Amino acid sequence: MSTAIRGEDGLARCPWGLSAPDYIAYHDEEWGRPVRDDQGLYERLCLEAFQSGLSWLTILRKREGFRAAFRGFDPEKVAAFGPDDVERLMADASIVRNRAKIDAAIGNARAALDIPGGLAATAWRFADPDAPAHADMADVPAYTDGSKALAKELKRHGFRFVGPTTAYALMQACGLVDDHLAGCHRRGAY
Repeated sequence: MSTAIRGEDGLARCPWGLSAPDYIAYHDEEWGRPVRDDQGLYERLCLEAFQSGLSWLTILRKREGFRAAFRGFDPEKVAAFGPDDVERLMADASIVRNRAKIDAAIGNARAALDIPGGLAATAWRFADPDAPAHADMADVPAYTDGSKALAKELKRHGFRFVGPTTAYALMQACGLVDDHLAGCHRRGAY
């Protein structure tokens, strides 16, 4: 079943939001809630990039490790990382140890500091508050014209690991689109 379904608490949710306790909290308290600050957007962008090819549940369960390893995702702190930090991160089992993704996170911190107007302002230019409510998970796109444009804009400013699919996941997670299914108790809540 891929339509919104009722959980044990009686609340209808997107089906993925009921598949594990970690997902219930993420679905209800965070996913789709507008994130309008640079540091928050930078964190989500990093986590979405690290998730590529992995389960989101893996990333959620390692999130506190990521936050500690990447100094709270403060772009100024991460932008100052050097080779010793990369080696420290590669040895840190509390995160996903992928050198290309680690290098991208550091490079993206530098790009986030340099992007005119800031990362959040740039991302929110591509928001789609009028995106249609989907009744079925099969109808939710993997990317949109807006996410293709956002990915292109971020790449133009030096960001890496941010293709249209990652950009769309970022848009969903940070409330730039509301992809909670029709009937989900979080649809339109923000």
